[in-house]
Amino acid sequence: MKLSATRLFPLLLVLALALLSFWLERTLRIEERHPALRRHDPDFQVERFTLQKFDAAGALVASLAAAKMVHYPDDDSTELYAPRVVQTKPAAPRLAVSADRGALSQSGEEVFLYDNVLLQREAPGGLGETRIHTSFLHFVTAQSLVRTDRDVTVSAPGRSFSARGMEFHNDTGQLFLRARVRGQFAARPQARSAR
Repeated sequence: MKLSATRLFPLLLVLALALLSFWLERTLRIEERHPALRRHDPDFQVERFTLQKFDAAGALVASLAAAKMVHYPDDDSTELYAPRVVQTKPAAPRLAVSADRGALSQSGEEVFLYDNVLLQREAPGGLGETRIHTSFLHFVTAQSLVRTDRDVTVSAPGRSFSARGMEFHNDTGQLFLRARVRGQFAARPQARSAR
């Protein structure tokens, strides 16, 4: 019995489909076992957005703005481009933090800021603002807490500090510098005695 091309073609087609099905099934199993092989594509992005949080009396207590926000469904991560966080709690001085890029926690209560991070805090009584520069800052908004494990410089009227690692509580004004702390204080002008 001779095999003609018309009889051989359907057999080869079924064999090719079986091999393709086997290959696809193996590929999908590998991706399930290795989540890192999954694609990291965004499911949505928002340009020039602002989120605002208000207290029970309707007063603005915090806002988050960015040039762009991108969300990725594979790991539920949210990236921010040119983010700016501002806290305006009634009992605490105004706090503003900006950076080149950032990430938002899944709960939305924590912001991670990267590259050219600048924190500005108004001083009570108009004594001048405090400015903090670093390359990374972790901001826990509900606690008004900012911290970093990187190099940081703190400058305020009449004083400046540098350190490795910092924790700052905006509600209480407490600043903790962790390691390699250096500081400079301007001399206070002396009062002239009356003669």
